[in-house]
Amino acid sequence: MVAARAVRIIGPGRAGLSLARGLDKAGCVVLDVLGRGDVADAGVGADLLVIATPDDVVASVAASVAPADGCVVAHLAGALGLDVLAPHRRRASIHPLRSLPTTSSDLAGAWFAVAGDPLAGEVVADLDGRLVEVADDDRTTYHAAAVMASNHLVALLGAVERVAARAGVPLDAFLDLVRGTVDNVSALGPAGALTGPVARGDRDTVARHLAVLPEAERTTYEALNAAATHLLSGASGAPGDHPRPRAGL
Repeated sequence: MVAARAVRIIGPGRAGLSLARGLDKAGCVVLDVLGRGDVADAGVGADLLVIATPDDVVASVAASVAPADGCVVAHLAGALGLDVLAPHRRRASIHPLRSLPTTSSDLAGAWFAVAGDPLAGEVVADLDGRLVEVADDDRTTYHAAAVMASNHLVALLGAVERVAARAGVPLDAFLDLVRGTVDNVSALGPAGALTGPVARGDRDTVARHLAVLPEAERTTYEALNAAATHLLSGASGAPGDHPRPRAGL
């Protein structure tokens, strides 16, 4: 019988505690979840030491841990490479591509961006996750896309809530629309799923929208209209072509 993987985590925040919970459910032995205090011997007795701290202290925490034979040291930072884990010989990056709003967020089945030691892939398998390998040189670009997909979507829905409130309509009325749109993108790709006035070439409707929006929301609307136009131009292969008419909003 193969012994269960022994894991120690530095960083008792949302990411660290969510990972601890997930690995414990997967049958790993979670030795403990430490703060950033005296961690010099944190690698001792662990197959995997995960540094789940804020990005700006990962390097200093890694440097304060004495290298331990057989221990893989990993971080959860999306935008950092493996160099921040010096002086450890076996290094890995395991970034969960999932929003973690609480300390008990579910990581089962999530996508993970991994790099470095093969143990990273085994950890993803423990969590029934899916992985994509992202090289150090591409980590910041990858993480920018992750922020756009999650944090910027939340900011956009904040704008939807504010604009809808001006018409007396709650945000909840729009959430099924958002879910359906995401499903359409999954099935058709972004360009194929785009509907609405920009996709139809309906400039009059766009102008009416801009006329009723407050300045702060108008800036967001105009930026997203430009992004939609860019998406259509890329799909047609000829920037400046008139978008083909589409049904929908």
